[in-house]
Amino acid sequence: MYVLRRARLVRRAEKARPSQRSPVANVSKIKRTVKLVTRQRPISEPSPMEGFPMRSWSIEIYLVDDKGNDVQASCFEKAVYNLHPSFEKNKQSTWTWQRRAFKKPPFKIEEKGWGEFDMTIVLTGAHKGGDHTLAHDLNFQSEKYEATHQVVFRNPKPDLVTLLEQSGGDANGVRGKTDSSKKKVRRDKAVDMEKLADGLQKLNEDDLLHVVTMIHDNKSNDTYTKNDVENGEFHVDLYTLPDSLVKGLWDFTASKTEL
Repeated sequence: MYVLRRARLVRRAEKARPSQRSPVANVSKIKRTVKLVTRQRPISEPSPMEGFPMRSWSIEIYLVDDKGNDVQASCFEKAVYNLHPSFEKNKQSTWTWQRRAFKKPPFKIEEKGWGEFDMTIVLTGAHKGGDHTLAHDLNFQSEKYEATHQVVFRNPKPDLVTLLEQSGGDANGVRGKTDSSKKKVRRDKAVDMEKLADGLQKLNEDDLLHVVTMIHDNKSNDTYTKNDVENGEFHVDLYTLPDSLVKGLWDFTASKTEL
């Protein structure tokens, strides 16, 4: 990670204490797999619809971690089930008729009825992680069945990133050291990133401002940048820049100073 402070580019300490560093500072979006586990069984209660026995059913919500295990979906602070309009208001709920809200994993809902129907489930990410709407088919074909959905957290706050780290690593959307090292090896074939970083630190103020403009004009969706106006800093992760931009920065820096 590099920071443009008062028009100077300086390298962040590689061995900073964990408490001083964001867990995954260079992640702009994190993907997770949500699993819905549905169970149902017939019950001995009269049904209002002849030929359709009453059934008890439940749904639980989990995350699938990078090892394929089900884990608590602690990255969500609330789950709202939007049921069929025929469902009456739950006496223990503050929501209107067909809506049911739960605030603790696994966000288990338990209901009973005679018919199958499609519903939506709205998951609210913790620490302002946004709403994620899932479509779910409630059916009675099997006593237990599972459905998976992918959700994406965009620009998650550090506290949310910490929760997400409990359920995954590189393969599950959070970039770790292995991914960074792969990018470094690939880039080093054409550009020495350490020399580029050292060269950028030697540039004068006008040239550094030109570098910032180059980055803004040519960055990709995966590029990590942060303009910290309060502290007069511009943060950029060089390893998230497109290859063409890295080459352009190399050529520009080489024209201004010795690399």
